[in-house]
Amino acid sequence: MDYKIKEGNYEKFGLVRKGDAAIFTFEGEKEDDCSILFYGKNQEIIAKVKVPEAYCRGSVRSVCICGLPKGQLKYNYEINGKIKIDDYAKSIVGREKWNDTGREAKDYAVCGGDIPREFDWQEDRQPELPRNKMVMYKLHVRNFSMDAGLRGRVKGTFRAVQEKIPYLKSLGITTIEFMPVYEFEEIIMPKQVELPEYLRWESREEDMIQPVDKKPTGKINCWGYVSGNYFAPKVSYSSIPQADIEWKTLIRELHKNGMECVMEMFFDEKVNQNIILDALRYWVREYHVDGFHLLGTSIPVTAIAQDLLLSRTKLYYTDFAPVLLEKKKPYHRLYIYSDEYLYPARKILNHMEGDLKEFLCQQRKQHEVQGFVNYLANHNGFTLGDVFRYCEKHNEANGEENYDGNNWNYSNNCGVEGYTRKKYVEKMRRRQLRNAFTMLFTAQGVPLIYGGDEFANSQEGNNNTYCQDNRLGWMNWKNRETYGFLVSLVGNLAKFRRQHPVIASDVPMQQSDYARKGFPDLSYHGENAWITAVPMDRQAVGVMYCGSYVKREDGTADDFIYIGYNFHSGRINLALPKLPEKKKWYWAVNTAREDAYFTEEEKLENQHLLAVEGQSIAVLIGK
Repeated sequence: MDYKIKEGNYEKFGLVRKGDAAIFTFEGEKEDDCSILFYGKNQEIIAKVKVPEAYCRGSVRSVCICGLPKGQLKYNYEINGKIKIDDYAKSIVGREKWNDTGREAKDYAVCGGDIPREFDWQEDRQPELPRNKMVMYKLHVRNFSMDAGLRGRVKGTFRAVQEKIPYLKSLGITTIEFMPVYEFEEIIMPKQVELPEYLRWESREEDMIQPVDKKPTGKINCWGYVSGNYFAPKVSYSSIPQADIEWKTLIRELHKNGMECVMEMFFDEKVNQNIILDALRYWVREYHVDGFHLLGTSIPVTAIAQDLLLSRTKLYYTDFAPVLLEKKKPYHRLYIYSDEYLYPARKILNHMEGDLKEFLCQQRKQHEVQGFVNYLANHNGFTLGDVFRYCEKHNEANGEENYDGNNWNYSNNCGVEGYTRKKYVEKMRRRQLRNAFTMLFTAQGVPLIYGGDEFANSQEGNNNTYCQDNRLGWMNWKNRETYGFLVSLVGNLAKFRRQHPVIASDVPMQQSDYARKGFPDLSYHGENAWITAVPMDRQAVGVMYCGSYVKREDGTADDFIYIGYNFHSGRINLALPKLPEKKKWYWAVNTAREDAYFTEEEKLENQHLLAVEGQSIAVLIGK
């Protein structure tokens, strides 16, 4: 290679092309021995360019190299004798094949330059959906589609998700949350383990570190919750070599269908916070990503939320600083994402110290500035189907003697651990699934479905399938036939939620007639109507929403909605308030029936009393 070097401009980290020059800017102390390695077609080193120590500002090195060949550059940094991938690399070469144990354990990837490529966005615009219209769906690109009946290289890729957009849209999904799709190392290598202090007392120096076999352990990190290459889409999730093009195409098609893309981003405490901010800006600017679910303990959340470029990007995190909640903005984009809905809901569903008052607080939980994401299952824990199939976790296949995974699942197997042919057990499980989705979609917060839960996907009691790249960890799409009633219910509940915005009102319920509509916005009812407090010893209650407080898109007031919850085993009668003149109560949902959703209008016979079957939920419309 015939090249010349001079000092770079320090303007932008990573590789930047300017005419025939390539500027490399990276982290490096003045005292460090820094070089850039260039690779040939077979990933052999064809040149090593030493970066003079004078090319340093603070802890940043920058060098401009002229005369490099046009097209893609394959390079790594070498710092003090150790090879390091560029933190700002836009693509990684060497991981094209998922779980390729044939490649060497070290020097396993080189950075690809001149990425991303030009792409026709076709006047793409981000949907910016209001939170009262959102229904979220969380998926893992590979697990979502490996067992979906697709063929060849499409399985387990962005293209496979794109092909399922019509299905997701039929469910009423508006926002897809993707588990990590940036480059990460899925092959788990054994680590050098330092001997504990008490074993070092008479040990020789060469015995202090246990020997390490450099071969892979055989386990796979399927999920990607590790430090990664935060600017590069994962190439093994692409059916074509140009992962950036396939990922952009998927996002563009989601937007065409009015759907949003949310990326999960995991950052450990060692990641430089500048990298975090730069990475988020990059995905928004270059890939039109709509939001981020931030995971990690040392994330500059406040700085991210205050960043001007990200001011209309949705952020999901466990909590936000009070300063971010002081002023209401026209576009809601802060969302609390935690397990705080999961536990009260599971407890009361499965009769495990459930508190009706706590559950109702979760159902009406809302805030003028920040939203809430509600879910009953997520990647970390049982699938929703397994919540009603297993009492105990069964993680033996992970090879950790069942010590891994969450021990607090608040699950109930309905009488038999695992699968069974007993009809009464399966009948109860199906009812519980209908109850779970009905309560989820009638809560004010944003509902989130974990991929496959809409057809009772099972992981056979494994609540930590991080290493299960097989049918245990994949979604079983054949379940759609067996649990078609549930898929239909989810789609209808999403439709019902859209048609009745009072359920997802952005305005917190006051439980009073503050707008002089003749009814409180939210009221509770027991055996007698208009109870002022929920009895602590009861597990049944009626909740009524007055639709006059919320307008539909056409400007008309919403209907009255009455939800009767009965978590007792026997039937309960709940009082129905008298509606305004000419309005009547009609059935909408009855989870005691397998076809729980009423597709045709059916008036309630007794307009003063609602009989709710044991362990079921009834939803009425007053119009």
